[in-house]
Amino acid sequence: MSDTTDGDITSEVLYTVADHIATIMLNAPERMNTISGPMLNDLARLLTEANEDRNVRVVILTGKGRAFCAGLDLRKERDDNGLSAASSPTTINLRNTPPTVLHAMDKPTICAVNGGAAGYGMDTALGCDIRIMVESAKLAAAFVKRGVVPESGGTWLLPRMLGWAKASELIFTGRTLSARECLEWGLANEVVPDAELMGRAMAIAREIAANAPLAVQASKRMMRMGLNENFSDHVHHVYLQLLPLFRTEDMAEGMKAFMEKREPKFEGR
Repeated sequence: MSDTTDGDITSEVLYTVADHIATIMLNAPERMNTISGPMLNDLARLLTEANEDRNVRVVILTGKGRAFCAGLDLRKERDDNGLSAASSPTTINLRNTPPTVLHAMDKPTICAVNGGAAGYGMDTALGCDIRIMVESAKLAAAFVKRGVVPESGGTWLLPRMLGWAKASELIFTGRTLSARECLEWGLANEVVPDAELMGRAMAIAREIAANAPLAVQASKRMMRMGLNENFSDHVHHVYLQLLPLFRTEDMAEGMKAFMEKREPKFEGR
């Protein structure tokens, strides 16, 4: 199947869907894709839209220009759309912020890190399931150098991804890691030449999209639940998740294709 749509396009966040893959692109290259207030809303809305669209099986998040995302846009002067301390609310609706939406998504997410990812941009990249980085990309954990904490998921994600000691080293020093260092630390799945980024991200997305989407999404859901469960509870929840999958057309197709020694054709039902 090859359905292509422009989806919902805004000036600062672009959204397209083709071959069951949604691509969301941050589109403010003139300011290195720093996130304004409207961009936060658009990003959360489009991530939610992709997660709810039955035609979408994988989501790729990337940026336009030389940076993925240089953090939050803190400039007051930017048409009152910046995120300065003076203009920020005292409470946040955590249900609708991009880091929370990313974490709750059942659809697999791939971050194609096209350049520097600092602060909020780094946390957003880490919130995706898979990270493909270009050679020139960097992750900058510069929070403490700005007098703040990793406010968008880093303090939860990094200890789980790196272990306590390495997470402490990265967060407390505010260090910047090159793409190769990210690969060595386990924060990147692959590092590729700049010109090959989207091709490689698309190849992985297509490989995922070729599988039974309900089973992929259930697997992600179980992985997420397992982060906070003991083994016995988790095994029980996995069994309960298996029961509805046994009744799907996709499972029947998967078994039939295996017996017939052919590639399965999954419909997501």
